[in-house]
Amino acid sequence: MTQQSMKSASAGNRGTGVRSDCFISFELKDKGGIDLKLQSKVKVLFGKDIEKLLLDILSHYGIKNAMVAVEDSGALPLVLAARMEAVIRKVIESDKEYLLPSIEENTDITSKERDRFTRLYLPGNSPHLFLNAGIHKPNGIILDLEDAVAPGKKYEASFLVRNALRGVNFYGAERMVRINQLPKGLDDLEFIVPHHVNLILLPKCESPEEIITLNKKIDQLRKASGIKHDIWLMPIIESAKGVVNVYEIAAAADNVAALAIGLEDYTADIGTRRTEEGTESFFARSKLVIAAKAESIQAIDSVYSDVADMEGLKQTVLRSKALGFNGMGCIHPRQISVIHENYAPDEQDIIKAKKIFNAFMEAEEKGLGVVSLGTKMIDPPVVKRAQRTIDLAIATGKLAKNWREEA
Repeated sequence: MTQQSMKSASAGNRGTGVRSDCFISFELKDKGGIDLKLQSKVKVLFGKDIEKLLLDILSHYGIKNAMVAVEDSGALPLVLAARMEAVIRKVIESDKEYLLPSIEENTDITSKERDRFTRLYLPGNSPHLFLNAGIHKPNGIILDLEDAVAPGKKYEASFLVRNALRGVNFYGAERMVRINQLPKGLDDLEFIVPHHVNLILLPKCESPEEIITLNKKIDQLRKASGIKHDIWLMPIIESAKGVVNVYEIAAAADNVAALAIGLEDYTADIGTRRTEEGTESFFARSKLVIAAKAESIQAIDSVYSDVADMEGLKQTVLRSKALGFNGMGCIHPRQISVIHENYAPDEQDIIKAKKIFNAFMEAEEKGLGVVSLGTKMIDPPVVKRAQRTIDLAIATGKLAKNWREEA
């Protein structure tokens, strides 16, 4: 039975513990008009508004006869609209979209070089987890359409992620989406490319051809939507084949902004288990870092799965930083501050960077063509790295903006 041959469908979540969501059952009828039944704890306050929104969506799709049952658990309009549209599109074939207005905060673009110390993974079909996630101040929020969403829920999650990109305030976090593995992930693009996504994560990437295929579809959608700015890519390397081809993947396109490694799948692929020390993944992680640096892009480490072990997380971050990684994934907001604190420059890094920068400025002021610190010559890449360290120290609150004036 194809998706459009069904007469009825459902979408959403219900049951004990479900918040900020709803469950909608929909059945197309031959006659009888619209029979809308709403069950909601906030029906007295918002019942008429909810019913109007759902009736507007039904009218938008030209549906005049249907049974609709709604179990509301405090869903916002963007969630109600996503669920309603999903059940309709499961039953009828249509290219229409019902789009709520975008908030201005979600129309900003991001740079290729922006900090990505932390990227917080959130299931794309669980609205209560991502509606206010931006207040935790991760560098990026990943709305996940892949592993965090059950296979039978992926289609309806696409509508929810689309509406979230338009209507959820990310509080300055980069708006990221992890699509499904290709070729299925190509279908996800229609829900995210026209709707202000900043960066797309491609899971289980194993070849540069996947980047080329992905970009071809992205470019088609950008052209159709009138989007001029770049949409960044972060391929996730999760297999032995991906590690072998990692440099070619990094160099496949100019909009590849970072490489990430997924160690759970990688260790499973090579037939071992992941350890705290990481000796089993040292080669893969080192090769990924080298490939990223060779292409002047960021290297992003895997997630740390024990959300209660903050000391273990700290030590993992320090090892990761020592290898050359620029950030890592996280699966709980409490991990964000630990990752930020330990990827940021430490006191020794800052002192050294200040000395190099001051030596460079002194040479500039004297018109000298050679910069030296003590008996050591300082090359331009060293000065650039020192400037980057100072910028990060200022951004993370470890150094005052006017530090030279205070010196």
